[in-house]
Amino acid sequence: MAGIIIGVVFGLLALSLIVLSIYTVKQQTFAVVERFGKFSRITSPGLHLKWPIIENIVGRVSIRVRELNVEVKTKTIDNVFVDLLIAVQYYVTKEKVWDAFYKLTNPQAQMESFVFDTVRAKVPHMKLDEVFEKKEDIAQDIEEKLGEIMPEFGYIIKTALVNDIVPDSKVANAMNEINAQERMRVAAEHKGEAEKILVVKAAEADARSKELSGIGIANQRIAIVKGLKESVEDFQKAITSVDAKDVMSLVLLTQYYDMLTDVGRHSNNNTILIPHSPGAVGDFQEQILSSLLAADKASKKTDVDK
Repeated sequence: MAGIIIGVVFGLLALSLIVLSIYTVKQQTFAVVERFGKFSRITSPGLHLKWPIIENIVGRVSIRVRELNVEVKTKTIDNVFVDLLIAVQYYVTKEKVWDAFYKLTNPQAQMESFVFDTVRAKVPHMKLDEVFEKKEDIAQDIEEKLGEIMPEFGYIIKTALVNDIVPDSKVANAMNEINAQERMRVAAEHKGEAEKILVVKAAEADARSKELSGIGIANQRIAIVKGLKESVEDFQKAITSVDAKDVMSLVLLTQYYDMLTDVGRHSNNNTILIPHSPGAVGDFQEQILSSLLAADKASKKTDVDK
């Protein structure tokens, strides 16, 4: 019975030792094995064996690309505090696994220190607008700084990015207000220019309208005079005993009655008729003929003087 118990104990012990001697390493990862506290070897992905108790897996190093996010608070040359969000992408090569594991106790903290040092050495010499405009230069300086130092410790810097620049909230509000006022000024200038164009075009259209109206009135008067002339000539041909004065009187009287008919035809007409008699037409005729005779005498006198 005692032998059976001892056999079972040894069997369990042997099974435990076998289990402790087997280990696996995931893809894109390397395991660091030490023997009695001393570096023994680095094992690649897959199934592996180690001496139980004698050897231990002290760490695993991933060779995937990783990202370190750092938030740096600093001040610009125009005394504006800004927060810069920096992203550093890095990885470890297979050949540098030992360096990456043993040379630095906290590589992320070390990279953060270099990022802080680089940013706070560059940004305080720049204005806030320059920080936004030259963020690529800041990222390049960080990448170059880390690229010179970190490969010694087994870390390769893939790239550095300035993901965001966040100024103080009061400064951001002031910048937005300045931008809004600038846009309003530009909008006002465009609106004024548009109104100016409308006024100019309206003036040009009014001038053109008046010009065409004057031409129309002139043509109308020419047509009226021509019509009166033809009417007088036709009347004289038809009735030989009638002179031009009688014909003019008849034409003016006919137009007078046509005018009264046209005024009465439109109910919404605003024409005001001053009290007068039909005999006023004759007076009007005498005034027209007198004016024409006076103009004709003045024209002949001018020709004689010349």
